[in-house]
Amino acid sequence: MTNDSIELPRILIIDDDPSIHDDFRKILQRDEGGSRALSEAATALFGDAPPSILDEQYDLEFAFQGQDGFEKVLAAQDEYRPYAMAFVDVRMPPGWDGIETTAKIIDNDLDIQIVICTAFSDYSVEQMINKIGWTDRLMILKKPYDCAEVRLFALSLTEKWQLVLAGRSLVSSLLA
Repeated sequence: MTNDSIELPRILIIDDDPSIHDDFRKILQRDEGGSRALSEAATALFGDAPPSILDEQYDLEFAFQGQDGFEKVLAAQDEYRPYAMAFVDVRMPPGWDGIETTAKIIDNDLDIQIVICTAFSDYSVEQMINKIGWTDRLMILKKPYDCAEVRLFALSLTEKWQLVLAGRSLVSSLLA
């Protein structure tokens, strides 16, 4: 996805730590100059290469607290520019924690994919499911995380989100 006219998948990062926001920027946003130079050098040496997860681009937005993230999700829906997915930290004092935030987001956005990010065992998986509800739109990523894992979650879940929307559109057109 390199064409500027194509809308990039939107990803929301909800975490109270500004350094985590910077980490997600470094992991998920390409440095156009460096990436382009590296890509051109690799093509010159090895010929055309298949697309890589490093080639994917995303429209990243950030929130420092759960309630702020939830409000961003609602506003994005109102603007008809929903988020494909969100990375949500569990611990975000003093407001809503990531589990409460995720439950509210999933109840109000029927398509968004969520990755819960946690370094601590505040909740067991069973407790998370009990609070959030059983859904195929939830993944868990333990900190410290590997950059490749974050990229793969982003790639897989934004693609899943796009396929769900395309499938819904196709069914709708067949029923019309």
